[in-house]
Amino acid sequence: MVKNDEIRIAIIAIVIEDKTKSNTVNAILHDYSDLFVGRMGIPFKEKKISVITLIAQGTNDNISALTGKLGRVEGITVNSMLTKKVTK
Repeated sequence: MVKNDEIRIAIIAIVIEDKTKSNTVNAILHDYSDLFVGRMGIPFKEKKISVITLIAQGTNDNISALTGKLGRVEGITVNSMLTKKVTK
């Protein structure tokens, strides 16, 4: 069981430069969907990229596992920012 003081809020930005990897990204996101509070996806057609932003809450390990898997997908750029530990 996770204590409240172990939970962090994260903002995760994903840039998909290779649209053929969209299904891979969505499969990874589906596997971690219990972490997400909100998701916004924007197709940036002029630049031929897509941008996904996520608000997530979970342990540092959960969030790192997600961003690590995404970061290993070629044609994808991912970056995250985490809050300090959240308390009651």
